Formats: sequence, C-alpha cells, structure tokens
Amino acid sequence: MVAPGRPPEVVVPLRTSEWTIRALLDQHEGWLARQLARAPERGLTLEAMTERQGRTRARALVHKLIAEEAPRLGVTVTRIAIRDQRTRWGSCSSRGTLSFNWRLVLAPPEVAGYVVVHELCHLREPSHSPRFWRLVAGARPGYSEQRRWLAEHGWELQAYTPS
Repeated sequence: MVAPGRPPEVVVPLRTSEWTIRALLDQHEGWLARQLARAPERGLTLEAMTERQGRTRARALVHKLIAEEAPRLGVTVTRIAIRDQRTRWGSCSSRGTLSFNWRLVLAPPEVAGYVVVHELCHLREPSHSPRFWRLVAGARPGYSEQRRWLAEHGWELQAYTPS
C-alpha cells in the first residue's frame, strides 16, 4: 500500500520467505515507482508537538465542542475517547461512545468542529442516510467546505509524525 505522506508499506502473510517478498517487489517495481511519483506534495505547515501534547489538546478541544454542540442537537454523549486512528477522524459506537483522532487538533478549528458535529449527529441517525446529512447541514451549514478541506488535506494530518 502507498499512502500519501508515508513510506510504502508491504503487507505479506506470516512466514512468507524473503525470496518471495523480493521477487514480488521486483515484479511490481514499476507500479511502485509510478505510485510514488504521483504522490501529492505536502502543503501544510503543522505545529510540532508530541503525541501526548496532541492528545491533551485534542481532548480539551473535543470536550469543549461537545459541550457546545450536544445540547443544541439534543444528544447525550456516554463516553469520549481520543485515539490514534489511521483511517478515521471520528467514530460513534451504538452505546454512545464517540472516538476522535488526536490529529484533529492539527486541523483548522472549523474542520474539527465539523467532525465533532458529524459524530454527534450519528447519535441521532447511525447511518449516512439523507436524514443524517440533513441533520449535519442543519447544525453545520458550511459543512461541505470543511469536508472538502479534510478530503484534500487529511492525508497530511494522518501522515504527521509527532516530535
């Protein structure tokens, strides 16, 4: 797999011989080179911080946003978790636990706000149905801009390696 901003990752079954791995890499060398050549350049300047600092800041930010937005949406949050998710910005469990990626603290405040509202809306509507998106739009009228920013720059936040 070649994820933007990260070194290529080769996933192989356990006990695969080194010879087989090298043969596969040789066989796919051209494809790998093309993937690396078309990888986007980083455009954001991100503040240096440790993961612990990021988690602390993210927890404070998320708690603040939830305190502001949950009453407006008429929802109650059971638990909040700050995690090091690799593919998600947030998630909502069926028991009301909201989990957020600590790297959200690196995003513009309005983008972090959109992610929090998105997950809060899942407490009322678990799927990404039209009803769900109407809830999001009602709570966050400019959400499509924030969603677009995340689609364009999210990989840079995900690629961030703490100092």
